[in-house]
Amino acid sequence: MIRISTSDLRKDTADALNKVAYGGDRIALQRRGKDVAVIVSVEDYELLRAIEDKADLETIRKIKEEPGEDIDWEDLKKELGL
Repeated sequence: MIRISTSDLRKDTADALNKVAYGGDRIALQRRGKDVAVIVSVEDYELLRAIEDKADLETIRKIKEEPGEDIDWEDLKKELGL
């Protein structure tokens, strides 16, 4: 992974974006020597979203399998003040 400071990114934005978009690189942005964000390609971002969605679905399936009490929708809305 490439690491650059946020101030260097301001100078070389086009180059950084080309490295990510066309070179497949990932760029960690640093502030005061610490990583604060990462620039990734759209493909990497979409893969991350798909992984998160799959993890969410697995969690939902596990929760649905657990025994528990049913909650009335109208009661819940009243409790939440909706």
